[in-house]
Amino acid sequence: MDEIDVPPFFLCPISLELMKDPVTVSTGITYDRESIEKWLFSRKNNTCPATKQALPNDCDLTPNHTLRRLIQSWCTMNASHGVERIPTPKPPISKTQIANLLNDAKSPHLNSKCLQKLRSIASESAANKRCMEAAGAVEFLASIVSSTTVEEASSADALSILYSLQLSEAALKNLIGKNGEFIKSLIRVMQRGSYESRAYSILLLKSMMAVADPMQMIRLETEFFVEIVQVLHDQISQQASSAALKLLIQLSPWGRNRIKAVNGGAVSVLIGLLLDSSERRACEMMLMVVDILCGCAEGRAELLEHAAGLAIVSKKIMRVSQVATDKAVRILLSVSKFSATPAVVQEMLQLGVVAKLCLMFQMDCENKAKEKAREILKLHARAWRNSSCIPKNLLSSYPS
Repeated sequence: MDEIDVPPFFLCPISLELMKDPVTVSTGITYDRESIEKWLFSRKNNTCPATKQALPNDCDLTPNHTLRRLIQSWCTMNASHGVERIPTPKPPISKTQIANLLNDAKSPHLNSKCLQKLRSIASESAANKRCMEAAGAVEFLASIVSSTTVEEASSADALSILYSLQLSEAALKNLIGKNGEFIKSLIRVMQRGSYESRAYSILLLKSMMAVADPMQMIRLETEFFVEIVQVLHDQISQQASSAALKLLIQLSPWGRNRIKAVNGGAVSVLIGLLLDSSERRACEMMLMVVDILCGCAEGRAELLEHAAGLAIVSKKIMRVSQVATDKAVRILLSVSKFSATPAVVQEMLQLGVVAKLCLMFQMDCENKAKEKAREILKLHARAWRNSSCIPKNLLSSYPS
């Protein structure tokens, strides 16, 4: 193939490789199906790569049979040069076929087989996923997840297929709905379902909350946060834990969500996880959440009540990354400003928190983190400056 001149109009403008399934978009440009589907659906683009013209949301990919036959003929003519003939591609699924399948699925004895067929269709291509969404598969799958009479295995299958569809923003907003009924259904799954179902629920919730409006986020109940925290506690999977942390980072600043997350046990669970975690990104996100939660009195109280709270936050300074150091110092600043009783001030001294802050001025730390450390040390200079708990080699770094 490398030694043969391939006609340029046989090459996909995106991949620059020989097209196996040429399709034409509304601008008249032809691409290989796999490449244009990835461009449109996986990367969420809405323009023609070649012309930069906008494409409709329900962009049709019309098979270019004439060009495909020309490519196949060219492959046959060059078989002696090692060129393999491209096979005739399987036609993509149609809305009518999906609609018929969903209609059959209403019969209880066919439900399981239909779910297996839907999973197979979704796995074939991004175009099939969009077709399933347009044909009403999302509503059908959501109804199975929400049903209290369907077997758990069918509900778990529907949930995994729903997540695999990589839903559009419009479909995710429809799932959230006006009254949040589907969110309540996912909370029920997280309360009673298998680890796998709970993982898919948290991943789907993360996608849904990414398109939710502020009022929908403010209206979330405490039980929502309880289940997110429980997923973290149970360490179902790295992906599920990451989704749970991102949800807490996104949702906690809204309304009274900080307090809801604290009441859900977030601070205690996060401190426990920080004690055992050394993975950089995980530590950074955990400290981000604790920092947000310490923006309320309840969060700071939970941190101080935990025997390892101040110690583990201090330990992460200069041990993980600059981001983690900044978040850890921010947490200590919140405590120092708003919750520093005499007992807390003394505890920070005895645990080595003050010495750690002094050490920052002798190390290569970001200026912003140093400024926060300086502010903390100045706030309680009267109690700390001449303490014997601070090593002499660090006392010289104490800000004046």
